[in-house]
Order: sequence, then C-alpha cells, then structure tokens
Amino acid sequence: MKKIGILVEVKDGEIKTANYGVITAAHGDDHELYAFVLDGRGDAYKDELQEYGVQKVIDIYKEDGEIPWNPEIWARAVIHTMKHFVINTLFGLTSAQGRDLLPRIASSLDSPLVMDCINVNVADHTVRKSQFSGKVLATIRLSGHSYIYGIRPNTVEPEPAPCEAEVISYNVPLSTGKMLIKEIRQPESAGIDLTEAEVIISGGRAMARAENFRVLHECAEVIGAAVGASRAAVDSGYAPHDMQVGQTGKTVSPKLYIACGISGSIQHFAGMKTSGVIVAINTDPDAPIFEKCDYGIVGDLYEIVPLLTRQLKQALGN
Repeated sequence: MKKIGILVEVKDGEIKTANYGVITAAHGDDHELYAFVLDGRGDAYKDELQEYGVQKVIDIYKEDGEIPWNPEIWARAVIHTMKHFVINTLFGLTSAQGRDLLPRIASSLDSPLVMDCINVNVADHTVRKSQFSGKVLATIRLSGHSYIYGIRPNTVEPEPAPCEAEVISYNVPLSTGKMLIKEIRQPESAGIDLTEAEVIISGGRAMARAENFRVLHECAEVIGAAVGASRAAVDSGYAPHDMQVGQTGKTVSPKLYIACGISGSIQHFAGMKTSGVIVAINTDPDAPIFEKCDYGIVGDLYEIVPLLTRQLKQALGN
C-alpha cells in the first residue's frame, strides 16, 4: 500500500468542505490515506473523514497542547509527521493556508510542488492544471523522491468512499520557531467563506462603485448567501480581492450562483463553472454569460435584485 498524506484544513472547529475534493483526488486502488489534523481534535473529525476514504487520522499535537498557527512551526510539524510515518506524497488545498505551508514543506524536503492541480495521477507523478485563464490545460510530469500537490478548491467532485478509520495521536517534537505571529486579522468582508458557500451572489463592473454592493449584501442576508465579485469589479476598486471569483481569484462550486452585471469572461467562468445552477442578470442581451447560464434575465440589476430581495423576504417570512 502506498501511503498518501492529506493536510486537512479546519475553520472554527469544522472541516472545510473543499478538503473532501482533495481526499477524492488522492484516492487510488493501492493508496492508504493519512489525514493530518493539527488542532488536536482528530477524534471529532474521524466520522467525516472516514466517509470519504481516510484510513488513518493523524492527530498531531505537542506535549503542552495545541499547536498554535504559525506557518513555520506547522510546516515543521507536517514534515516530522511525514518522516515518522514514512510518507513521501502530500496533498493539500491551494488556499491561503496551503500557499503558506506547502512551499515551505516542499522546500525543506527538496520536493517538486505543483499548485492549482485539477487532477493528479500518483502512479506516474503527472498532474493537470489549467493555465492562461482556463484556455490551456497543461499536463506536468514530476520527478523526485517525494511529491507535494496543491489541489485547486472545488475542482474535484467529492466522492464518498466509506471505510473504518483509526485515529493515531502523534506527539511531534517542536521548538519555538523564528517567526512570531503577533496578530491575525480577518478581512473586513469576512462572512460566509466563498469556497464553502451554497449560494453566491456576485457583482461585476456594472456595480459602478463599492457602495452599490449593498444591494447584493441585502439580498445575500435574506438567503444566507456569500457575496462575490468579478475581477473587473475588484480591479476597479469596488470590492476587495478576497471576494474575487475567477481564475486569479477563488474557485467556487455553490448550488446556486447569481451573476449580477457580469459579462462572463473566460477568466470568471473558470472560477464558477461547476456551480449547480447559474443565474445571470445583465442589461446586455449579447453578454457571453447568457451562453453559459441556466437562467438569464435581461434587465437592470438595480431593479431586479431589490425586487428579488423583497420576494424572498415575503416567501421566507422575513
């Protein structure tokens, strides 16, 4: 059996749903999946992880308790764990945390690293990733003694593969790192994580200014949705980068995606094409988004979205 390590990301005591796509990407007939958990709550995550085929949940901790967030220390903890369990292949998310950790791990192990993977063949060490705003699908073959893969969130459909998992506590020997984290601040727009949201309502260049996103936020509050933005809106200063959906932003896969005033560039579509249902609102009947959506409304978003908000409030009794 080939041992495969999976770096599991947790937020507020819950496993990020994008992790299940990473686990699915790591599946193989002769693979034994080891999930690395660094918040000391491996037992709490066992049922969820084994549902997707994880055989070993490695509860990584240090003698004096939980390992505080510090990319330098966390990277060393993962490296120690990989060496202890003799694991030379690691999967993780291409996320803010993944971009901080995976390169550190790869550098320390002198391993090849590919981020934003959409498919991995562990047997022959080949990966596929989209490039140039989704216009090109590249196949890359790696060579080395160990391999690190960052999977682009929401690009691999999670597939349940129930099994019985074992939780193993591993006391990792760690010393204080050179890096000191003084403060962690959430962005002002922090709310529902775009990559975890089941419903997203996004605005494009037609929002015209940042204040107009209020229209989308009001609608989002009614249905518990996250608010996103196109690259054009972000580049124009109407929304922060952490709200950006697209090839150079976040890849999302909600059940419902509502695009307001978004023309539908290839770059944007690459980040939301796996959405369950896509609804487009645009004044331009020839906008490319109408060729890709399930439902299209030709009209002014400033008239349609408030009307939608009122109807939703009435229907939901809010």
